[in-house]
Amino acid sequence: MTRFTVANNDFLLDGRPHRLLSGALHYFRVMPQQWEDRLLKLKAMGLNCVETYVAWNLHEPQPGAFDFTGGLDLPAFVRLAGSLGLHVIVRPGPYICAEWEFGGLPAWLLADPEMALRCMYPPYLDAVARFLDALLPPLLPLQAGQGGPVIAMQVENEYGSYGSDQTYLRWLEHALRARGVDTLLFTSDGATDFMLTHGTVPHVLKTANFGSRAAGEFAKLREYQPNWPLMCMEFWCGWFDHWGEPQHLRAAADAAQALDEVLAAGASVNVFMFHGGTSFGFMNGANTDLETGAYQPTVGSYDYDAPLSEDGQLTAKFHAFREVIGRHVALPPLQLPPPVPRFERGPLRLTQSQPLFTALDQLSSPQATPVPRPMESLGQSYGFVLYRTELRHPPGPTTLHLTQLHDRAQVFVNGVEVGTLERNQPLSLPLTLPPGPVTLDILVENLGRVNYGPQLLDRKGLLGLVRLGTHTVLHGWQCWPLALNDLSALRFGASPGVAGPTFYRACFDVEQPGDCFLSLPAGEKGVVWLNGFNLGRYWSRGPQTALYVPAPLLKTGGNELTVLELHPHGACEALFTAQRPAGRAP
Repeated sequence: MTRFTVANNDFLLDGRPHRLLSGALHYFRVMPQQWEDRLLKLKAMGLNCVETYVAWNLHEPQPGAFDFTGGLDLPAFVRLAGSLGLHVIVRPGPYICAEWEFGGLPAWLLADPEMALRCMYPPYLDAVARFLDALLPPLLPLQAGQGGPVIAMQVENEYGSYGSDQTYLRWLEHALRARGVDTLLFTSDGATDFMLTHGTVPHVLKTANFGSRAAGEFAKLREYQPNWPLMCMEFWCGWFDHWGEPQHLRAAADAAQALDEVLAAGASVNVFMFHGGTSFGFMNGANTDLETGAYQPTVGSYDYDAPLSEDGQLTAKFHAFREVIGRHVALPPLQLPPPVPRFERGPLRLTQSQPLFTALDQLSSPQATPVPRPMESLGQSYGFVLYRTELRHPPGPTTLHLTQLHDRAQVFVNGVEVGTLERNQPLSLPLTLPPGPVTLDILVENLGRVNYGPQLLDRKGLLGLVRLGTHTVLHGWQCWPLALNDLSALRFGASPGVAGPTFYRACFDVEQPGDCFLSLPAGEKGVVWLNGFNLGRYWSRGPQTALYVPAPLLKTGGNELTVLELHPHGACEALFTAQRPAGRAP
């Protein structure tokens, strides 16, 4: 049995000094059919370990209903890594950040109006305990001490950037140990006094997260941990992108120099990310600007400008990092798995359609509420909510006021769109109401829950009252939860002149599946499904201009593409390209 321990300034593997050269790769951001390709490339760069977070929200989509199958089979991912000669670091959370929806916390936690996160709030602790009871038993036999590849697990994640409940951190440490975790435990935080004060646990290894200036970062870590080994648990070699902001890129030479500084210090490292992959569906997270409070939703691509691109291609950063690693350890000749086929086809016109408003009964059942309710109180986690009320109000000009909006709302009067409101903007919209009864619809999109910082508790939908003019609070709402996780009931027809949010569909044949990118050159904003799988959002404001389509999602023979365009204006047309289309400034 393998023993992985710490002594003085070294990690020890079976009693001998061992440097961890790890790379981050999240199993839930990669198709399981592609795990081996990505892991072999990780090893080829010179790494000996893979690190992964655990996405609680995917594993427990409803309280007490767990899923560890298919692409969520974490034990299978760990066993595969071990069979390829890699160690594994598991970071089970329960909070993971990771630019992932709600930092990996399940949205149903927010159905509790009193919910307090990441602290000693009993209902939260009960949920965490239930999750660990399900997660850990299959992993315990895969620990190094029992012959498996798992050499370390994390206690929480960057807690020093969030809270101060030391009792909670000790509770988590005990919860892991009490359930049979006997491998090395660690915490990871930014190398600042307040983060290392609030985020660490006595007698648990402290690691630091940073992307440059290794000497200064490690010096600060040494102040809090003088005699244990140094490790940068997140060496930020790139960065993530928000909608409407420029793409983040970091020169390979700059990142490689910073990595060399880490290794020259004798430290271990986890390259974050080695391969970012994709936040498919509605799983992207969001930030709030720590100074202005502005809401910043993250794109679906988690390319991260990493050594391995979103679609698994070697980048200049891969080769630069391998060269740096080769200065510090002996590397064998570069060996790579066979190349993945690519797919391409000309423009695909989506000629079948169905307006969203005609599909409500096929997609959902309304819930009657006196005032609008948040998405979570409707039993919904992701997607959209349509709020509808019937007005009997004097005709003519007035103003619609929303108390609080999370995150983006399209407003319709008698089915005609009259404006769009967004979370960072004024939440008032001038209206001119026609005579007679009026149907007011407000379609709200959850653009991703905040995954980092003090605004983590981020409920979605209409939060608070809706008013017309100065005084009139609108009552009597029908709330239609639109999770959009099953579109099989839609009834498509050939109706080219549709208006308002509309589903479009096309069927097409594929001779040989391959990796590709899908773009909608004329699309403004919406969501794309391929063979029922939610690829994610598109938005003309960029910087992401195409959705990655992994080869396993395409089928030999017939395939079905479905698009929800929120602002249709003409034909809906898709383009499959073998490589990512050239980007554009937002």
